[in-house]
Amino acid sequence: MKLNSLLPKSLRARMVLLTLGTILLVQAATFATVSYYRKQFTEEVAVEFTATTIRTLRAALSEIPAERRPDFVRSASQNQWRLWSRSLPSDASLENRRPASNEIHRADRPPPPRNDIRNNLRTFVQALNKRLSDDTRVALSRGPEPRLYISLLPEFGPEDTGYNREWLVIPLDRIAPPVATPVIIVWLTGMGLFLLLSAAFSWHITRPLTRLAKAADQMAAGQPQRVTPSGPRETRILGERFNAMLDTLAESSTVQRTLLAGLPHDLKGPLSRMWLRIEMVDDPTFKEGMRKDVQDMQRMVNQFIGFVRGSDPGSYQFAPLILNAWLEEQVSAWESTGSPVKLVRLHDKPLPLDADKTALGRLLDNLITNAMNHGKPPVEIALDTMNGQARITVSDHGPGISAERRVEALRPFSRLDDARTLTGSVGLGLALAEAIVKAHNGTLILGTAPAGGLEVSILLPLTRRANT
Repeated sequence: MKLNSLLPKSLRARMVLLTLGTILLVQAATFATVSYYRKQFTEEVAVEFTATTIRTLRAALSEIPAERRPDFVRSASQNQWRLWSRSLPSDASLENRRPASNEIHRADRPPPPRNDIRNNLRTFVQALNKRLSDDTRVALSRGPEPRLYISLLPEFGPEDTGYNREWLVIPLDRIAPPVATPVIIVWLTGMGLFLLLSAAFSWHITRPLTRLAKAADQMAAGQPQRVTPSGPRETRILGERFNAMLDTLAESSTVQRTLLAGLPHDLKGPLSRMWLRIEMVDDPTFKEGMRKDVQDMQRMVNQFIGFVRGSDPGSYQFAPLILNAWLEEQVSAWESTGSPVKLVRLHDKPLPLDADKTALGRLLDNLITNAMNHGKPPVEIALDTMNGQARITVSDHGPGISAERRVEALRPFSRLDDARTLTGSVGLGLALAEAIVKAHNGTLILGTAPAGGLEVSILLPLTRRANT
């Protein structure tokens, strides 16, 4: 399994994971370091300090008569400590020593609870017993109540097993564990804040990239939009470069539209004079050939003009339109001229949308003309809905366009020589149709008609008034 398959897909998630992982590693290293030095402190400083304190306490108690020692201990500790005389209690055991005879029956006692303070003091008591050299011993209780026992006066001879002496009893129930619940809550809260900070940090870095990706998608859809440079220096530079690229493309597009618009306009004068001279020629064969050539040239000029208009967003004037009635009217106009165009299917409910009637008319006329010139009549038109959008289909009975060449057919100035004739065509028909459809936030799809010819599907978004 590769590492990339385990990592999140988005850059933002990876940055959050990197930041959080770094924090966790630093925390783990900090805890390990603190634990090590804490252990060293416990063994070297705390044990020595406690051993000195015990020796001092024993020396002080040795100056007090035996009958007054219990009262002295209770008074000095504000009634918290007490003195246990002559034997170690049955619920206590010395750490790191062999069990005595009265300790064997306690071997099966269950260990203290996991969060008991005695679990944290066991190592400390063992180190303290090793450090004490004057026969002083420290023990921990095994019963339900946590207690610490410190031997005071060994006065019972060499046969003493370490239990027949006076023991200072210190309760441990008031000592909080090293890691209390509030500390854990504070630690978890801190980790949550770090996670939020890492998420905000990654969002601040990746937000310009997300905006840039969205702007790139809009540019690919034919709706370029500038971005506001933000974030770190690298993303700011990237945003500035993207805006500069948009300015260059816009300037190139303006020059292209100017050339395409100026050339047909300049050709209109010579074409008009050619028509006049053709009519003055007496040779019928020459006249018919010249008429056909001039018609092809005029068609090319019209395609240039239509493409320039269709690719200019500022030329559109959108208004509410009922697509059903409009389409029926357009097809009727074609049928009235005797053209092989028919409306085979019409949606039974009104389909309202915001559109430019002139541009849609140019679109439909272009597709019908394209079907009759390069396909085979009759041209069939249908209107229905698909995925909540209006769908207009224009299909013919010609050879169609193969699936692998449909993307190429939509490019400007693309002419499919093996599928289309070249008479009067500069390869702008389908490109113009797609430009008009995109201006209406729609989609143009090339497919195969039921009769085998080309089927052009136009999907247009409906307004909220639509009730399909």
